[in-house]
Amino acid sequence: MAYVIQSATTGAFLSPNPEDGQPEWVMLLRDAVAVDDLETCAQLIEDHTEPFHRAQVVDLTQLHRSVPL
Repeated sequence: MAYVIQSATTGAFLSPNPEDGQPEWVMLLRDAVAVDDLETCAQLIEDHTEPFHRAQVVDLTQLHRSVPL
């Protein structure tokens, strides 16, 4: 699986830096490094977000599905 963590408030993505693995906020999806498992996502959210971020996990394998309006 491939997941990214996105702030519902700012739109930024919380992502491990590709060079050193340290979490950082990036604005573009193309700059975000995907996380392989939900446990890692949960730990990143717990350690590196504040409540105002309203963090959400996006499953990149499910982007093809349309959302009913």
